[in-house]
Parts: sequence; C-alpha cells; structure tokens
Amino acid sequence: MHEEQHDFSQGSIPRNILSLALPMTAAQLINILYNIVDRMYIGRIPGEGRLALTGLGLCLPIISILIGFANLCGSGGGPLCSIHRGRGDREEAQKVMGNSFTLLLLFGTALTVLCLLFRRPILYLFGASDVTYPYANDYLTIYLLGTLFVMIGLGMNPFINAQGFGRVGMGTVALGAVVNIVLDPVFIFLLGMGVKGAALATVLSQGCSAAWVLLFLTGKRTELRLRLSDLRLQRTRVGRILGLGSSGFAMSLTNSLVQVLCNATLKIYGGDLYVGVMTVINSIREVISMPIQGITQGCQPVLSFNYGAGRPERVRQGVRFTAAVTMVYSIVVWVVTLAVPGFLIRIFNDDPLLLADGVPAFRIYFATFAFMSFQFIGQSVFVALGRSRSAVFFSLLRKAFIVAPLTVLLPLFGLGVNGVFLAEPISNVVGGLACVLTMYCTVYRHLDAVR
Repeated sequence: MHEEQHDFSQGSIPRNILSLALPMTAAQLINILYNIVDRMYIGRIPGEGRLALTGLGLCLPIISILIGFANLCGSGGGPLCSIHRGRGDREEAQKVMGNSFTLLLLFGTALTVLCLLFRRPILYLFGASDVTYPYANDYLTIYLLGTLFVMIGLGMNPFINAQGFGRVGMGTVALGAVVNIVLDPVFIFLLGMGVKGAALATVLSQGCSAAWVLLFLTGKRTELRLRLSDLRLQRTRVGRILGLGSSGFAMSLTNSLVQVLCNATLKIYGGDLYVGVMTVINSIREVISMPIQGITQGCQPVLSFNYGAGRPERVRQGVRFTAAVTMVYSIVVWVVTLAVPGFLIRIFNDDPLLLADGVPAFRIYFATFAFMSFQFIGQSVFVALGRSRSAVFFSLLRKAFIVAPLTVLLPLFGLGVNGVFLAEPISNVVGGLACVLTMYCTVYRHLDAVR
C-alpha cells in the first residue's frame, strides 16, 4: 500500500498538506475524544463526580509537563528528519530518529521516578485540598506508571508523519482511543475502580499506541527504520533536536504553569468549584483547537521537506494555504462555541452550580478564541524551518509573559475569578498577532535568503 505521499517536492502543495493534515486532524480529534470520554465518565461517578473531575484537573499540569518532554524530542526531531530527507541525507535522518528515541527513554524513566517520589507536595502546590487530593493522587499514581508509553507513543509518532505515513500516524492515536473508550466504563463502573479505573484504562491504551509505533518503525514498510546503531547519542545532533523541540516543550511547560496558577488563584477567589469550571473549559478548548493543531502540524513535514530541498515558492504556498484553512475554521468554531456554552458544559457535568458559574466564565475565556490560530500558524512555520529561537520565544511570550502575570494581577484589581479567565483572551490577541506578524516579516518575505 503506497498511496501515501512521501516526496513532498512533487505534486500539489494543498494536496500534500491535506494528505497529512486530515489524518492528523482525525487523530487529534480521536485523541481528544477519548480524553473527553474519560472526563465525562469521571464527572458522572455517583456522588463524587464534581470532586473527581476537580481532582483530575489538578493532574493536568503534570500531564502537560510529561507531554512537553515527548514534544521536546518529537517536535524537534521530526522536522529535522524531514529537512534531511528533503536534502537526500537519509542516513542522518535515521540517526536523528534514533537519538530522539534514546532521549525519550531517558526522559521517561527519570520523570516516572521523580513524579512518583514527589507527587504529594506537587499536587498540593498545584492547588489540591484535603478533599480533592485523594482523587488526584489515585489518578496520577497509576498514570505515571505509563510515562514511557506516553514518551514513545507521542514522541515517535512525528517520525511516522515526517515520512508521509499520515494514516499510520492516525492509527497510533486511533488504537489508543478505541482501547481507552472500551476499557473506561469497565474499570470505572463495572469493576468499581473510580478514578483509578480511568487512569488504568489510559495507561493500557497508551501502551497499545506505543507498541503500534515501534512495530511500524522497526518494520519493512517504513522508509526510515529504527536501528540499534542509531541510538547512541551524539552531542551536536542532540543539541539540534532539543533546540528545535524546545518550542513544543516550552508551550507544554507554560501551559502547565498557567494551569497551576489558574487552579491556585481560582481556589483562593472561588474555591474548588471554579477549579472544576476551569477543568471543563480546558477540555472544551482542547476539542475545538485540535483541528487547528492538526492542520498546522500536518503542514510541517511538507514545509520542512521543501525547505530542505531548496523550493522556497512551495514553502510560501504551503504557508498561505495553512493560514487560510486555519483562519476559516477558527472563525466558524469561535462563533458556534460562544453561542452554546451551556450545552457544552453539560457534556461533562450538569451540576447547577457548575453551570451557573461556568457559562459566564466560558464566554470571557473564549472571547477572542479566533486570534489564537495566529499563534499556531506562526509557530508551525518557525518549527518547520528550524527557526528554534523564534519558536521558543513566541511559545513563552503568550503564556509565560502574558497569561501567567495577568492571571495573578487581574484578580488583585477587583476582577476576582473573572480576572483569571480574562487573561486568556488578552493573550490571544497580543501574542497571536505578534507571532504571525513576526513570521511574515522575518521569514515568509525572505525565504530565498534564509535557507
């Protein structure tokens, strides 16, 4: 079966991008579907739903950090792999993949040990109370045992997409999603395991995804094969992988920082109820932003390959197409989302208190959602073309330099919990416009000169 496109210097740029973006978008939606199903089940545990959902929300910053380390290797090694493929240097492309795999194993092992040892003080630091800690601890303890599965499944999947096997990459996520959706009700309700059952279902599903990735990358169908001879780390290569991947890492890390600040600040000004509200809002944001991530991530292998092959006009065409599709989608979903906040919140929990406080918070948080797409567009281009410093700066700008300070400062000026939710729309406009305009002025207009 060789219908997938592997030489992105040939054929229509929109078709090349869509050949990866559509499966990747589908994979992202499937991925978020099983995360949402997880939270729906947890939110409906009899007599404990709201507290259990809040406990899960306290774990999300830690999960974001783990995902950040997977992105550090995957989003750094994947584009480098594509650039070397475009230049015809297959040997170096394979070594980049092998070094990335070794880094993932090292990070995964270290994070498992550290997080298990310090999970109690970390959870309390991140906003846990004596009431919500047991739920958070039950979920996190089991989830951490699958950290290596997360590293391999998320961190190595970009190397499948980088070679043009978009459908196989989608299968990585789809397999895990199906396993999780099937096991969730069995473990949570049938076996009465509650949040522990949700975590166990997630770990087993991630294990299936990791096995899928390894079977493909060591099999005969792949163009670049994972080999033992390529696992030995080389300092310069590792530096390039981590340098470019630091953008995705910074984004995950700053997302985690913001979640921690939001949870801690909301606990002070609104109590555990508002931590639950933020958990629901984050879940909805993940759903509606996944297609944007799918199209921007789908464009990266195409842009990287053509950049490495010395085809600047095809790179420009890819940037224009990605920007147009992303903006149309973001505007449409922005309008629809603001029209039905109550319906979306009820998907997770229909507690009257959660709805009463959640709807106004929802409308504030998503007030400028469409502008967030500018961040994804600019970021994807910087990463695809190996512009690591710009990618890292704009990853930090929106969350660390805008959202984090505003989350702390705005409530002090009499805005209370509304100030926490207002920080996001402000950052979408300022950070998003700064990122996309910088990309246009420094990269897009000068592609012939920056290769």
